[in-house]
Amino acid sequence: MSLLVSTRPSLSFRSNVYLLLRPTTTTTNFPLSSASPTPKPPPLLPTPRVHILHRAPYTSPCTPRAASAAAAHTILHDAGAAGAVLAGAYALVSAFDFLTQRNLIQQSLSRKLVHILSGLFFMASWPIFSTTTEARYFACLVPLVNFLRLVIHGLSLASDEGLIKSVTREGKPEELLRGPLYYVLILILCALIFWRESPVGLISLAMMCGGDGIADIIGRRFGSLKIPYNQQKSWAGSISMFIFGFLISIGMLQYYSVLGYLHLDWVQTVQKVALVSLVATVVESLPTTEVVDDNISVPLVSMAVAFSMFGY
Repeated sequence: MSLLVSTRPSLSFRSNVYLLLRPTTTTTNFPLSSASPTPKPPPLLPTPRVHILHRAPYTSPCTPRAASAAAAHTILHDAGAAGAVLAGAYALVSAFDFLTQRNLIQQSLSRKLVHILSGLFFMASWPIFSTTTEARYFACLVPLVNFLRLVIHGLSLASDEGLIKSVTREGKPEELLRGPLYYVLILILCALIFWRESPVGLISLAMMCGGDGIADIIGRRFGSLKIPYNQQKSWAGSISMFIFGFLISIGMLQYYSVLGYLHLDWVQTVQKVALVSLVATVVESLPTTEVVDDNISVPLVSMAVAFSMFGY
């Protein structure tokens, strides 16, 4: 009996073991005797989380203060985008003004290159504006400024020889009030009505800027074979308008599809764009230039045909 008692661990020894094992998650209970078990240690309380970084209260994005801040940021963004596009358009025209004045490029070629690149540059810049409904109005500021510039110089209220030489056929200020003025009006119309969500405006501008512009360049160089019903137009010019109008339209539609603005069935889209290109080419070849300018007839007919097929 005394041997059994002497082999039990003492109380002080078990207390020391308990103190050593307390910080761990697993504890071992050594009973003092079969009649009085050792009580379990109290559970450790969880340490409260201390938020150091979030000292200011969280402001929900839907609060009036956050909404007004977001609206102000959007307005500044669109205003900056309009300023950047306007600066780019002005730099483009100024570059061809410089080339024309230095006789490094012919006036007719300069006029058509400005015709082609200005519209395509404006059309390709639409994605840099915000996704709000008002973004199209900021984009329209770019052709609107050019509209006012054409009116001022077309009425001879101010003089800009470089502008006149780069965008007119004969170098007369009053020419600014015809083809170039219609051109910027079509830009405004397509941006306001169709914007980025419709293929109609993109196709119409591609036909007016790319198709009609390239047709004039190719026709002047390789247009020896004239169209029977219009000796001012050539087969080379008309064929190039159909091809390049079609390709530029498809390229712009693909550009906006990649960016997520358009979702098209490409088999049907190619067929529809080919038909629009054909109709626009026929209209451009008609002897109606003295009555209706190509910058009106080509985009408006393209717009009507494209809208009838795409429906939006």
